[in-house]
Amino acid sequence: MYLEHYGLIEPPFSITPDPRFVFLSERHRDALAHLLFGITQGGGGGFVQLTGEVGTGKTTLCRLLLEQVTQREDTTPTRVALVLNPRVTPIELLESVCEELHIDLDGRRGSTKALVDALNAYLLDAYAQGLRVVLVIDEAQNLSVEALEQVRLLTNLETPTQKLLQIVLLAQPELRRMLAREDLRQLAQRITARFHLTPLDAAETGEYLRHRYRVAGGTRFPFDASAVKRIHAHSGGVPRLINVIAERTLLAGFAHDVPLLDARWVDRAAAEVLPARERGTRRWAFALPVAALLLASMGAAAWWWPRAPVEAKAATTPPAIATPQIALPEAPVAAGDTTRLDAESFAAALREAPLKPGASGAVVDWISRRLQPAYLPATNAPAVFDAALQDAVRRFQRDAGLADDGVVGPATLMALAARDGQAPADAPPSRPVTLQSDTGVQ
Repeated sequence: MYLEHYGLIEPPFSITPDPRFVFLSERHRDALAHLLFGITQGGGGGFVQLTGEVGTGKTTLCRLLLEQVTQREDTTPTRVALVLNPRVTPIELLESVCEELHIDLDGRRGSTKALVDALNAYLLDAYAQGLRVVLVIDEAQNLSVEALEQVRLLTNLETPTQKLLQIVLLAQPELRRMLAREDLRQLAQRITARFHLTPLDAAETGEYLRHRYRVAGGTRFPFDASAVKRIHAHSGGVPRLINVIAERTLLAGFAHDVPLLDARWVDRAAAEVLPARERGTRRWAFALPVAALLLASMGAAAWWWPRAPVEAKAATTPPAIATPQIALPEAPVAAGDTTRLDAESFAAALREAPLKPGASGAVVDWISRRLQPAYLPATNAPAVFDAALQDAVRRFQRDAGLADDGVVGPATLMALAARDGQAPADAPPSRPVTLQSDTGVQ
């Protein structure tokens, strides 16, 4: 539709993995070298693992790999089995491999032993003919643990001197986490080449756009510098997202007869094609409601809190550290009496200076008193927010049905306050208090 407008022969930003359009950044060249080395020279029958985020070009590299393997047919004849849908049972996976290698499955379907025997016979015959056999599994993070174990067992097919099957796993980063499991350590130890593919940087994004546009027959690059910068910002350097945004931007330029596209056109295109979580404003869209919820929680904790005076523990403020201050009543109470603490002041104190290991003061004393004697031994000594007190908080949170993270947040404050009686409502004027830690004032 827009090809003639831009003088193109074919669409430059299709998301299909066409090897003709492949752009090899330094990281992509390294990844391809790892794959070729693993298959043709140094694999030794182990696994080759290529991981990368969604859209970073793993499948495109796989297509390029197969193309280069075919070109080396005279020197290294290779047979390749490509599995694109690994979300199958172990038996179905074996059947898929045999079908890719054109192994006769009559009477063998549904039997693991029959399928493995047929595959072993094929591999021995290929070895006798000087052929190399490679199994490539795309989207390998979708393999079940049982299927991964079956894949590992395939590498046991060997002669006294050589493995008969080379396996390449292409996957998203989830595969790395799977292989870190204790029950998959045998497979992880057989990986002889690993590479993780990362997105393009800003300079490579510009080179990528120009490369694809040139391959498609374009002679006059339609994006100015601001547009290229915005494409990288919106896409994060992920090639698939670069293609999607660039394609829609070209369509907008064609529809409005714009010869040179700037950042405004890219922003409009990104707003149309990317979900909200992919756009640059996604952090603010998420952060604002979360912030509102946190403020509402603090307000609720403060509203329910008993209001009364408290004597704050004296603290010496290091001159280089700013001391967050909160309002507490001026009228003194008995030393160590932390049973009556102004709720709004308490919420503000924790909001401005969250409790850290070693912290002490009126707030810590208040928490300690509410945990006695059910979770801590009864004592009138000044409290310290140490491991014992944090463990008591966790046990209290578990009993109260809260997340046992040891963090004294709004929900924990409200639950602790529920252990109080009602405090007097007439609180005198207020004065400042600080939270003190063993490293200074917090």
